Amino acid sequence: MLLKVGDLAKRCGLTVRMLHHYDSIGLLTPSARSDSGYRLYDKADIARLHQIQALRRFGMSLADIGAFLASPDVPLTTIMERQIAMLDQQITQASVLRDRLTRLHDQLMRQEEPELAEWLTTLEWMTMYDKYLSQEERERAERLDADVARNEKWAALVAAVREAMARNVPSRSSEAQALSKRWMALLAQDALDPILSAKLHKMHVNEPAQQERTGISLEMLNFIMEAANETKLAVYGKYLSAQELQHMRANFGKRANEWPTLIAEVRQHLAKGTAPHAPEMQQLARHWIELFRSYAGDDPQTQAKVRLAMEREPELSASPWMGPDLIAYVREAMEGLKAA
Repeated sequence: MLLKVGDLAKRCGLTVRMLHHYDSIGLLTPSARSDSGYRLYDKADIARLHQIQALRRFGMSLADIGAFLASPDVPLTTIMERQIAMLDQQITQASVLRDRLTRLHDQLMRQEEPELAEWLTTLEWMTMYDKYLSQEERERAERLDADVARNEKWAALVAAVREAMARNVPSRSSEAQALSKRWMALLAQDALDPILSAKLHKMHVNEPAQQERTGISLEMLNFIMEAANETKLAVYGKYLSAQELQHMRANFGKRANEWPTLIAEVRQHLAKGTAPHAPEMQQLARHWIELFRSYAGDDPQTQAKVRLAMEREPELSASPWMGPDLIAYVREAMEGLKAA
């Protein structure tokens, strides 16, 4: 049995545009075409689509999914095993909340007054994520919260950063930069997509309760960001004059908080298949250029040096959320601005 693209879209809850995009980038090419040119998908195509959608739920970019599926050594059973593990985590998370509610219920039945902390913790689990995240995103965030091994790694790192800050360790020091690298490595291990990451960042900045729960204060976030920036500035220093580097150091972190949301929005349009020359992408490309110029300056020669450094130095463009697919997409959008 062969399904037309419209029928497949309806059955699997995707848009026709998304399936067309998967075809255009070679991720899911239909096995056949009708006489009138309609895409036709067979059982093998649908099995591959299952793999693609499963890997997207794990936070992988489309480029990474393509590379993953290109390996002949990755059976469908491996992906299903990961899906089962995710469901197991969901069950664990639901069990934690159930235990909290049961504890409160039993106390009330015994006519005991629960401690304030019990009420607050339970309410936090029930409501805080709902203010910022969709149901699917909330479930993914809660699965992370239920990962004991992951939480132990973060707690150890947070304690190490707090201790370094108490000793007034400078952000330019090698110790601070090593801590920032550990921080970024743990973020990468969380395997969050940029959209969810940007929302969680916003929640953390806006919610003191979240800062208290994780032990990660705004001051700690700023310390890590400054240290991470210093690592990159040291690399840029190989390409820039002393005056150019001084300007970059003065401005590099001023608008850093705008990048996560911008990258998330671009990634969202890439996933939807928005054309690079579409008005919404052109607007995001202008914002991208504006942020770039905010630290690189307006001198074309300096900007060329910064771009050269980014091309030659993998450390400058290394990110769990950027990827060559997103960079190429933004560049194409920028080319549209030049042609306009």
